[in-house]
Amino acid sequence: MHTILGAGGPIANALTAELIKSNQQIRLVSRRPITPANANVKWHKADLTNAAEVMQATQGSTIIYLCAGLVYNKTIWQQQWPVIMQNVINAAKENNARLIFFDNVYMYGLVKGPMLETEIYNPASVKGEVRAKISAQLMDEVKAGNLHASIARAADFYGTEGTNSVLDSMVLSKFAKGEKAMWLGKPDTLHSFTYVPDAGKAMYLLGQRPDADNQIWHLPTAPAITGKQIMEIAAATFNTKPRHIAVNKLMLQVIGLFNKPVKDSVEMYYQFNHDYVFNSDKFEKAFNVKPTTYAQGIQNLAQTLFKA
Repeated sequence: MHTILGAGGPIANALTAELIKSNQQIRLVSRRPITPANANVKWHKADLTNAAEVMQATQGSTIIYLCAGLVYNKTIWQQQWPVIMQNVINAAKENNARLIFFDNVYMYGLVKGPMLETEIYNPASVKGEVRAKISAQLMDEVKAGNLHASIARAADFYGTEGTNSVLDSMVLSKFAKGEKAMWLGKPDTLHSFTYVPDAGKAMYLLGQRPDADNQIWHLPTAPAITGKQIMEIAAATFNTKPRHIAVNKLMLQVIGLFNKPVKDSVEMYYQFNHDYVFNSDKFEKAFNVKPTTYAQGIQNLAQTLFKA
């Protein structure tokens, strides 16, 4: 049984699609109802902060995927993430299940050069501190020999159904409507973006390979390019001009006075004001896969997610 905790989000949905293709038995776990579109998929209601509900939701699991996303609020992250991680660790132990945790790169902080799986944790934000804490919480159990688990990390991603990622909402959806894009930070800095379907397939591949356990993996991501370059690719795809407004930190802080999620994103501004280069060579070599190029990924989205 493949159990996905935090079902309904973009990565969980992409992973579910891959598992359906391989005719796997899937249990989707979330607080909000999900109507399964396949006979092999069942939904189970659970609050991941509730230990008893997590234990019940994971009964009989062979692989547990933790793909949860919390409200983008540092206080909620501080309160809930350590609890969720411990609940899931306990459930994995109880079921003798493998655990694959979908993570981000906040714990690395500002990195000069490419981000590798061996990066030392040096968080530059409260949310990064939380991510460092729960990553250590999980890998300490692995080092102690208490469970088999891996951490799968991605860069900022694009291709979300709700177009709620930075690239989707501030660039692609704008160009799709012929509007001026908004670029967070400096358009001449390098930035990496992970294509959601690539991340879903990579999570599936990790689930198929027990020998991939007990380590950190960076999921397949195309080489970093500048904001200017990716906007030019997107504008050409949507047959518009790459007009844009560069949003600096002060502008973000002002907007944050009226928008709580934006206020909580200010501490992450460094990711767009400096080069953000994510390296996935380890995964690409181990699994013999290549990430989708930005041109192809955006073209795919123009024909699906942003189709007029």
